[in-house]
Amino acid sequence: GKPARGMLGVLVTVTAPFLLLIRGAVSLYHLGLPTWLALLVTAAATFGLLTGYGVVLSRLITGRARVGFVAKWVAAPLVVGYCGFALLHLSRVNAKDDAVHAVYTATHPLLRLALTTLILVDRKSVTTDLARTPADYGRMGLRVNPRSAHYRQADGWVHAVDLRSAGPLPDVLVLWYFSAVGFETLRHGGTAYHLHVSLAMP
Repeated sequence: GKPARGMLGVLVTVTAPFLLLIRGAVSLYHLGLPTWLALLVTAAATFGLLTGYGVVLSRLITGRARVGFVAKWVAAPLVVGYCGFALLHLSRVNAKDDAVHAVYTATHPLLRLALTTLILVDRKSVTTDLARTPADYGRMGLRVNPRSAHYRQADGWVHAVDLRSAGPLPDVLVLWYFSAVGFETLRHGGTAYHLHVSLAMP
C-alpha cells in the first residue's frame, strides 16, 4: 500500500548517501583506485546527491532552487564534516579500552567510515580490537595467525576490526550491514564471541 511505499521511499532516500559514499568507495578501491582517490570520488558524488536533495526541498519550501546556497552551506559541510569526523574520531564509549582508542587512526580509512556509520545507528556498538601483532595472539592464548588482517598490511593500515557481540539477531543485522557496504564478515569465537569485519586487499 501507499504507507509501505512511502516508508520504503524514505528508507532509500536516507540510506542512499551512505551507500554511495561507503559502498562506492570500497568498490572503487577493489577496482584498483588508491584509497584516498576512491574516497574523493564517492565524496564528490555524495556531495552531488545531497545538493540534489537540498534543491528539491528548497523548491518545495521556497519555490526557488538555490543551488549555490545548498551546495556551499548544506551539502559541502555535511560531506566534509562527516568524513573528517569518521576518519579522526572514535568515542571512548565505543572503544573497549584506551589501547583500542589509541590505534583507531591506524585502521583503513574506509573501515573507519563504515564503523562510524554503524555507530550513528547503534550508539552502544563497542569496538574490541583493531591493531594486533603476532605476540598479541600468544598473550590471548590463541594460535598465531600469520595472515591476520589485524596486522598492518602492505599499504600501512590495519584492515580488520572486532566488535562486541550483542546477541544473534543484532549480530546478523550488523554483519548484513557491513556485507552490504562491501566488507568481509564473520561471527566467531576466540577469547569470546565477537564480530570480525575486514577489508580485503584489491
